[in-house]
Amino acid sequence: MPLLLRMGEEQAPMSTTTPDPAEGEPKAAAADEPAPRSPDTSDRSRSGTGYDTMLGRVLVERGFVSAEELQECLAALAASGSPGTLPEKLMQEQLVTERQLQRVRSDLDTDRASQHIPGYRIIKKLGAGAMATVYLAKQVSLDRLVAIKLLPRKFSTDAKFIERFYKEGRAAARFNDQNIVGAYDVGQAGDQHYFVMEYVDGETVHDRIAKSGRLEEGDAIEIVRQVASALQHAHEQGFIHRDIKPKNIMMSKAGVAKLADLGLARALTDREAAEAEAGKAYGTPYYISPEQIRGLREIGPAADLYGLGATFYHMVTGRVPFSGKTPNEVMNRHLKAPLTPPDHVNPKLSPGTAQVIEMLMAKDPSDRYRDAGQLLEDLALVARGESPSHAGHPADLAAVAATIAATTPAEPTEIRQHSGGAPVGLIAFLVVSLLLNVILLVVTLVMASG
Repeated sequence: MPLLLRMGEEQAPMSTTTPDPAEGEPKAAAADEPAPRSPDTSDRSRSGTGYDTMLGRVLVERGFVSAEELQECLAALAASGSPGTLPEKLMQEQLVTERQLQRVRSDLDTDRASQHIPGYRIIKKLGAGAMATVYLAKQVSLDRLVAIKLLPRKFSTDAKFIERFYKEGRAAARFNDQNIVGAYDVGQAGDQHYFVMEYVDGETVHDRIAKSGRLEEGDAIEIVRQVASALQHAHEQGFIHRDIKPKNIMMSKAGVAKLADLGLARALTDREAAEAEAGKAYGTPYYISPEQIRGLREIGPAADLYGLGATFYHMVTGRVPFSGKTPNEVMNRHLKAPLTPPDHVNPKLSPGTAQVIEMLMAKDPSDRYRDAGQLLEDLALVARGESPSHAGHPADLAAVAATIAATTPAEPTEIRQHSGGAPVGLIAFLVVSLLLNVILLVVTLVMASG
């Protein structure tokens, strides 16, 4: 099955990724980097100009070369009088690889282009991935801080990536919820496509897990409550997110959770997209739902609830629900392996929270919460120390037995014999016993699968 996995903001073929459970998400392996290319004439035209100075500065800042090594290469180039370029010299001395140079070139090009977005003043880079670079900027007209996401230049002529980039902006613009990162503008400056959004001054849930190992139960419940509220709004607007994970939940310094990255969001009514994406798995392996893995056409809100459940699990246990050496192995376990109950991993966890997580992560969508509203009801109960009303309620055997006994005739008490048959009382006893055993078996199976 074709596979499109999210690596932070990047997507890559399955064969080029290796999971890193400590990080909670797969990291792109070396094979995910662009194929090497020979230095071109643009490098030669830049040699001896300010570009070499900028390139050298970034290489030193990133630790690829030392300041001394850079100066030696520049001095050697100047002394030789040859038309060689700084990148060629650095590779000749085996100080950097072509892939490293290509990444730095791409970032430099993006940095330079980002300085020319009308109405905005770039302040600093916030982060970068294969699919986008994000900057902190000031919107001059309103004197406010914003985040600007730029599509890498290598995708600036790719209609598919451009459409996906603008689709994210359009989807975000449909939402008006305090727990979803707001969208302000999308546009193009020259050949640079940009998306302006709300700036969240804080960290991601992934950052918090990395720092503390796992979150306190009460804190995790509150974060999940806010994200569930965001999902309720998004689903009511007819959209599914399809990539719920710790890295896509921003936390402001005021403690407000903000759902971010709508790059995979899809309208529930978008039949054309559903057909085009059928048979492909979109999402992040550690948090992806079974129906997304199967590439089903009918992907609904339940997929987001599963991703939120996997995120909840990671928050309160400090580990992802399923791990493996490859994305394929991880996803196969989502499909087939039983979930280790979260309170078995973290014995301090309350039974109510464990039950909520297990219901969220049911493999069959029909066994999960009907919608985010039901989840919010249970989270409110669990936060108060009460039992959830929708999750974790197997049939009460004693009550069932009492009901059956009440409907079984009490008289006559003596054993009556049918002509040529078994005693009536014995038959009644066997029937009741059989029913109780069937009920016990069903309940056991339900609890085991939950």
